[in-house]
Amino acid sequence: MPIYEYRCTNGHTFEVFQSMSEDPLTKCVECQAPAERLLSPPAVHFKGTGFYTTDYGSKSRKAPAEAGAKSDSSSSSSDSSSSGSSSSD
Repeated sequence: MPIYEYRCTNGHTFEVFQSMSEDPLTKCVECQAPAERLLSPPAVHFKGTGFYTTDYGSKSRKAPAEAGAKSDSSSSSSDSSSSGSSSSD
């Protein structure tokens, strides 16, 4: 059963357990002033694996990315060595 939050015109805020099929309350439980239901984001909890990119990536999928990083670093070092040798001539 969901918990609904209400606020009255006098500033009282209160929560009520209500079925989804029940009509919303129209009066404050403390002062009987007009009240309205507040909207708030739902509480969502993601449990288990597969909800984040690092949770479901396989080793074979990670290997090409690491290999690409190694080849980039080796190509940059070979570029610097070749440029260094041409400047000394």
